[in-house]
Amino acid sequence: MPVRFFLLFLDMNTNFKKGFHSICVKDPVIDGLSAHVPPIYATSTFTYEDLDAAFEFFKSGGKNKDVYTYSRLGNPTVRFVGDKIAALESFGINNEDEPYFGMLFASGMAAIAASIMANVKAGDKIITQGNLYGTTNELMVSLMKDFGVETIYADLKDLNFVEDAIINDEKIKLLYIETPANPTLACYDLDGLAAIAQNLGIKTVVDNTFATPYIQQPLKFGIDMVVHSSTKFLNGHGTGTSGVLVAKMEEATYKKVYGLQKMLGAICSPFEAFLLNNGVKTLPLRMEQHQKNAQALAEFLSNHPKVSRVNYLGLTTHPDHILAKDQMTGFSGMLSFELLDGLEAGMQFQRNIKFCTLTASLGTADTLVTHSASTSHVNVPKEQRLQYGITDGLIRVSVGLENIEDIIADFEQALG
Repeated sequence: MPVRFFLLFLDMNTNFKKGFHSICVKDPVIDGLSAHVPPIYATSTFTYEDLDAAFEFFKSGGKNKDVYTYSRLGNPTVRFVGDKIAALESFGINNEDEPYFGMLFASGMAAIAASIMANVKAGDKIITQGNLYGTTNELMVSLMKDFGVETIYADLKDLNFVEDAIINDEKIKLLYIETPANPTLACYDLDGLAAIAQNLGIKTVVDNTFATPYIQQPLKFGIDMVVHSSTKFLNGHGTGTSGVLVAKMEEATYKKVYGLQKMLGAICSPFEAFLLNNGVKTLPLRMEQHQKNAQALAEFLSNHPKVSRVNYLGLTTHPDHILAKDQMTGFSGMLSFELLDGLEAGMQFQRNIKFCTLTASLGTADTLVTHSASTSHVNVPKEQRLQYGITDGLIRVSVGLENIEDIIADFEQALG
């Protein structure tokens, strides 16, 4: 018999109404086993106990998710974690008739690349913002350009401009949004942008890495696909690399995304999926503390005489504070700030850090400090960076779970 599992958080035949925290914590029960924690299926292949089912699986392009043949084509550990994240992203949506699928990838960039490649082909165009994560920007202007796909940068806050651009260029097939944006924390109107895209018949993708589904659920606004670098807050501990793509379970969409993963081999390993699931179990608790600490640090920085600007959505001074309150349930644990003396002051600040951690990632339990212009956005043209507020002296902070007094004390001494 093929391996099957039943997702408790998706079971409609129960009297329990599963809350968000419960979905994070509960795992599937796998047929015939009583393991409290679902095992890691550390196998490359599965034997064909049902030969007809195996043949049908290959013939249908992996449509039957209950059949396993080869881990590049599907693995129980990987699949249940993907479906759990899909349940979180679609939480509160009446999706019994139109369920969502979640597909895990080897990294966030693999998921992002799949979301783009599933929606455009040679001759098409993408419309997006200029303040994207650096490697996403690089993907669009180099690899996608080589495949004949052009990227148009626009101010996505100007809904009239976005609508006119799509109306006047029938080659635009995809609207790609990152909100909150990395590293400026700019926020974009998901409801308005999704409505424009739906009316004009193009697809939408949102990178929800900074917010996580605990704070923001783009699917509720009509967004077609959501992607994450689940290496970050979803894993939460810096122990593994993975990405996830969530979309409505439409046959054409699933077939495109699954086909890309199969052909490119951009699969998440069972062990990485296991680590990701362990992180998801504490997602709500961690995000509450991340944003509590971030708010306190942002307020400290905004009152410091050597800081010229603080980007944190929880501050009423942030230009997108009201929008963030409307479409998010919190403000996440990410912020950035600019020092009065620019690049040299920013570099000296980093040299002075003693307690927090200097590294290029985000979303782990400890506070991470990054200089965006020399790390995540090093390959973004300087003119583009400056146009969208990614200056040479901008410092990005992923605020961790330590005692806030210790975080602030380190920043205070590092600022001098």
